[in-house]
Amino acid sequence: MPNDELFSSPIEVRGPLQSTRSPRDREPNDVYAEKLFQWQQTRLQKRLDGEYQSQVFRLSELVGGNLSTPLSVSRVRIEGASKTRPGFLARVVNPYLNDAAGIEQESTLETVLQKTKEITYALARTQLFKNIVPKIETPQSSLAGVNEVDLVFRCEERSRLSLKSSTEVGNGDASASANVRLRNAFGGAEDLEGSVAYGMKTQHTYRLSLSAPLTGSMLTRGELTTYAIDNDYQAWASCKEAQKGVKAAVSTINSFGQHELSYQAVMRHVHSLTPDASMSIRRSAGTSLKSSIHYNFIHDTRDDSVMGRRGMYFKLNHELAGIGGDTSFAKIETESQASRQLFKGLHVSLATRAGFLYPLGGKATMFSDRFKLGGPLNVRSFRHNSLGPRDHGDAVGGDTYWAAGLSFIGDLPKKPHWPLKPHVYINAGKLSTLDRTQPLKNALRDAVLNPSISVGIGLIYRFDPIRLEVNFGMPLVANKSDGYQRGFQIGFGLECL
Repeated sequence: MPNDELFSSPIEVRGPLQSTRSPRDREPNDVYAEKLFQWQQTRLQKRLDGEYQSQVFRLSELVGGNLSTPLSVSRVRIEGASKTRPGFLARVVNPYLNDAAGIEQESTLETVLQKTKEITYALARTQLFKNIVPKIETPQSSLAGVNEVDLVFRCEERSRLSLKSSTEVGNGDASASANVRLRNAFGGAEDLEGSVAYGMKTQHTYRLSLSAPLTGSMLTRGELTTYAIDNDYQAWASCKEAQKGVKAAVSTINSFGQHELSYQAVMRHVHSLTPDASMSIRRSAGTSLKSSIHYNFIHDTRDDSVMGRRGMYFKLNHELAGIGGDTSFAKIETESQASRQLFKGLHVSLATRAGFLYPLGGKATMFSDRFKLGGPLNVRSFRHNSLGPRDHGDAVGGDTYWAAGLSFIGDLPKKPHWPLKPHVYINAGKLSTLDRTQPLKNALRDAVLNPSISVGIGLIYRFDPIRLEVNFGMPLVANKSDGYQRGFQIGFGLECL
C-alpha cells in the first residue's frame, strides 16, 4: 500500500537540462526568439528615458531655484567664426549686452540665460552658421569677478560658395537658369550673387547684386543691383524690348510688414518690330531712359502664400519717375487677397488688383510704362495681355486697370492632403486709357464701368512656390477689342487671382 502511494504522487520529475525558471518582467519564454532582443532594447530605452527625464527635472529644479543668484557676463567668445569680421559680430552681440535705455538692472542667472538665448537667435539670423552651441563657462580672464562667467558660442560656418542650376516656371514663362552665390563675401554677412537665365518670353536675363546688412539686427539691408533683360512681346505687341538698369535699395521689416525704398535707372530699347507692327508700336520704337524712385510695402498674414486657407495679403507699389530721363509720371499699383475657410474641405478666396498711371509735365505715357492685363493668371478665359486698347492687333497697354477674382477651392474626396484641388471661379477686370479731355472723376468712372467677365471651373496643382492651373471657362462679357479664349486654358505662376 505505501508503495502504491509513492508511485501515484503528482510530483513532476524534470530532466537536468530543462529550464525551471518562470518568466519575470514579462520577458518572452523563448530565449532564442527575436522578440527577446526587441524586449531588451525597449527595456533599455525606457531606462535611459527615465534617467534623462530625471536629470532634466533635477537640472530644472537646480536652475529654477537659483535664478535670482547674482551673475554677470565677463566676456562673449564666438568660436569657429574665422571668416567673419570681429567688428560685425560685435554689432550683432553688443545690443543684447547693453542695458536698454541706459537703465542698469541687477544681473542674475536668469538675465544671463536670457541674454544667451537672445544672442543665439541673433547669430542664427545672420544665416552664416549651420550649428550654434551656446555654453556658460568660467571666465578666462584673471581679472574677472567671482560672480562673472564667459558666454561661449561654438559655431560652424556655412560654405561660402554655392552653385545652383534650375528650370523655373512662373507668370506664364519658363526658363533655365544658373546662379552663383558668394556668402559672407567680405566678412560682414554680405551676399554677392550673379545669375543668368534663358527663357521663352523673357529670352535672357543677366543679374549681378551685392547686399549687406545695415544694422546688427539683420532686419535692414542695403542692395546694389545691375541687370539686363530681353523680353519677347511679339505674340501680342509685334516687338521686343531690352532693358539695362541699375538699382539701389534699402529694405526693412517691422511689425507692419516689409518695406523697400529704391532708386532705379533703366535704359529701355523697343526693337525687332515685325512687318505688320502698328503705328503705336512703331512710335514707341527706339531708346528711352527712365529714372525713378520706388516704394514697396507688403503685409502678409496668410497661412500659405500659394493656396492659403485663411489670412490676408496686401501689396502696395508706388513709383515716381522724372528725376532726369525721358519719361515723367506717377504710378501706383495695389494687390490684395483674403482667404477664409467656409467649412472643412472648402474655402473661398477673394483677390483684387488695381493700378493708376498719371503722366507729369505734359508728357504722354510710354508703351514700356503702361499696364497690361489678361491671361490665365489674372482675368482668365482671355489671352495673355489681350485686354484693353489695341492698335491693329497690337495690345498697347493702358493707364488704369482693375481686376477681381472670386474662387471657391475644395479638397478632393478622401484626399484632402493631395496638392491637387478643384476650384470654381469668376473673374472681372478692365484696362483702359485715361481720357484727360474730361474731368478726372468722369474719366475714372468710365475706367471702372463695363468690365470684362468670365467664369469657369478647373484644377489647381501646387508646385511650391508656384501653382499650375488647368481651367475650362468662357467669357460672359467682353469688349470688342478683347482677345477672349473659350475652352481649356493652362496657366502657371506665382500670383493668381
